[in-house]
Amino acid sequence: MYRDCRFGFVFAAVLAVCLPFAVHAQAPDKAPPDRQPAQIIAAPVSAKAPAVPDDVTGAIPAQEATPLPDDSPASLPPKLSLPSDTPPAANPAAAKTAQPNDSKSASPNGPEKPPLTGFAAAVKKALDAWPVPQGRGRQAAELWLEHKDIADYYAARDYAPLWVADAKPVAAVTPIKARLALAGDDGLNLADIPQADFSGDTDHLATAEITFSQEIVAYGRQASGVRIDPQDINPLIGAKPDVAEPGLILGAVAAAEMNGGDVLQSFNPQQKPYLALRAKLIALRRQNNPVSERAIPPGPSLKLGMTDPRVPLIRARLGLDVTQSDSDLIYDTQVATAVADFQKANGLRPSGVLTQRTQASLSPQPKENIENDIIANMEAWRWMPRDLGRSRIDVNIPDFEVRVVLNGNLVLENKVVVGKPDTPTPVFSNTMKFLIVNPYWNVPPSILRKEMLPHLARDPYYLQRMGFETFYYHGRLMVRQPPGEKNALGRIKFMFPNQYSVYLHDTPQRRLFAETKRAFSHGCVRVDQPFDFAQTLLGPKWPEDRIKRLIGGKEHYVFLPTPLPIHIEYFTAYVGDDGRLILRGDVYGYEHRIEKALGLVG
Repeated sequence: MYRDCRFGFVFAAVLAVCLPFAVHAQAPDKAPPDRQPAQIIAAPVSAKAPAVPDDVTGAIPAQEATPLPDDSPASLPPKLSLPSDTPPAANPAAAKTAQPNDSKSASPNGPEKPPLTGFAAAVKKALDAWPVPQGRGRQAAELWLEHKDIADYYAARDYAPLWVADAKPVAAVTPIKARLALAGDDGLNLADIPQADFSGDTDHLATAEITFSQEIVAYGRQASGVRIDPQDINPLIGAKPDVAEPGLILGAVAAAEMNGGDVLQSFNPQQKPYLALRAKLIALRRQNNPVSERAIPPGPSLKLGMTDPRVPLIRARLGLDVTQSDSDLIYDTQVATAVADFQKANGLRPSGVLTQRTQASLSPQPKENIENDIIANMEAWRWMPRDLGRSRIDVNIPDFEVRVVLNGNLVLENKVVVGKPDTPTPVFSNTMKFLIVNPYWNVPPSILRKEMLPHLARDPYYLQRMGFETFYYHGRLMVRQPPGEKNALGRIKFMFPNQYSVYLHDTPQRRLFAETKRAFSHGCVRVDQPFDFAQTLLGPKWPEDRIKRLIGGKEHYVFLPTPLPIHIEYFTAYVGDDGRLILRGDVYGYEHRIEKALGLVG
């Protein structure tokens, strides 16, 4: 007996030493290696790691069989910074500073270029006198790059103007100016960008030519997402804006001629949810505090049949007809039903009773706060793929829901549990390829250290008693939980191999789905009705009962007939199907950080 105990303590010590070198195993929230390890260790807990089963439907692509990264956040790319007292030509980041064509220099590939004349010479002179942006930080670096690229663009076209002809602005300037004036409709801010004044002598017109191009480039780059690096908000935001290059913006807008304003606006996101938020922002700025926007005073809870002077405000807030009759004071079936719908849409228990919490939610925030929330969410849309896919999976973290869209139609909504604020679910897009029935859970080192090692210190046989297995993978110690009803991943998990090693999965902790705010996981997304979700993804050939027949025994891999894009998103404001603006809690604080980065709040 003494020998057995001594062996158990030795194993616990080995585990404590080896643990820091363990590979990144999956949390109920982290994806496992696609191949099972071959070497097994002899210890108080041991098991043979099964190979991939013979009856796997399809084959796992080779690129998915790579070891997973550890769970530390990916390091951020270096940021470009220019010291304020260093001219661009002397800065390593400015090694390729634009060198405007010298009219007196000879081309190495041909005869000497003739000297510039006319308005082209004036444009070159204006560019030579154009102050180079100075300062430090990302914003200063981006302004410097825009300055350089605009200069390069004009040099490449021998300083031929885009916006001036015959000593006056071309006709296309008018619609473009109109679009620039509406930059605020898309939540953009051009207040610090000089405005072009197409009047005066030749030199003044040449300056206006460059200034107008600067305005256009600033709009296009803001519209495509240059203002914020998402990883400055959080390193676990993998979504990344596709910022348009200055030359592309100028070329596209100039080529469109009288449609240049429309082309410029198209650099903003064009997804329907973005456009719906944009419409709400415009409407909010134009309204004059109608009755539907007044705060609802506090008072006792209202149930069906009660009479209260607050009912007309409730009716107005919910878009119901309001008259001066006494019947409008009755909390009738119509009002109770509308309140229940509002509660459901806003993550509250849909009882139809006007509770204090519902009353607070119905009372609107100050107008400026709502504007900031909308603008922050519009900015987050700039990070999303412009083509989401007509068939896709959407997980909105603050909404605690997953939605399946097939051929443009919403076919399934399901509750989910997402990561805790200290272990947030990453924000990114990927492709779901397959699912696994009877999954193993490879315990990540962080959970071993924080949650299991204290138990092992008191009880060397803790892992054995709890049914965990230990083995080596590529020479490193791992602990895993075999399939079963107590498995932390439940009976099924949904795979989209990614750098964060997260996925969607079942869970034995069903009680958490009854909570309103469901942020409890280590980073992965737990699905409330996983087999209904699986049937929707796999199609009619895989009814729910067929999937459930696979439960028990070894892992079964089932590939989706068509891989589906999956977008794990973070939107605290969106427009519902009924046209109402829906506001959610800022679970991870991203909304506030975006507002701060945009200068909307202090």
